[in-house]
Amino acid sequence: MANADKRSAARLAAVQALYQMDVTGNGLKETRNEFESFWIGHEIEGERYKDAEIAFFDDILAGVVAGQGPIDRVIDKTLASGWPLARIDSVMRAILRAGAYELRQRADVPARVSIKEYVDVAGAFFGAEESGMVNAVLDAVARQCRAAEFEPRG
Repeated sequence: MANADKRSAARLAAVQALYQMDVTGNGLKETRNEFESFWIGHEIEGERYKDAEIAFFDDILAGVVAGQGPIDRVIDKTLASGWPLARIDSVMRAILRAGAYELRQRADVPARVSIKEYVDVAGAFFGAEESGMVNAVLDAVARQCRAAEFEPRG
């Protein structure tokens, strides 16, 4: 499996783990261990979960947990008035948090790549409208924290 595919799988697993933490209240260590031991790269009920770049998965998961307050504030600023992050569906919250973390902290990944990857993750759970919202929110976050990547070349 190519490295890009392993990173895509890591993003999806991180979103699923963040969702699980949000819903169950389980902590970082317990959730990380569960995903690394039983989900990532394993077969469950006849379905094979893709191998993922574990270090990338760990970084996203731990980074979102450690920086959740600032991440949430950045996302809240980009959401439509009257729709704070707390009112957003749990899966969508996990997608936006993971994407915002990556845009803010992983300069080694081009912003447009991160945005596209999380739009694709949203597409696995939601329809076009929600995927468009993820695109719009993460694009706004990227333009705030990585403006240079969006300046015209010439």
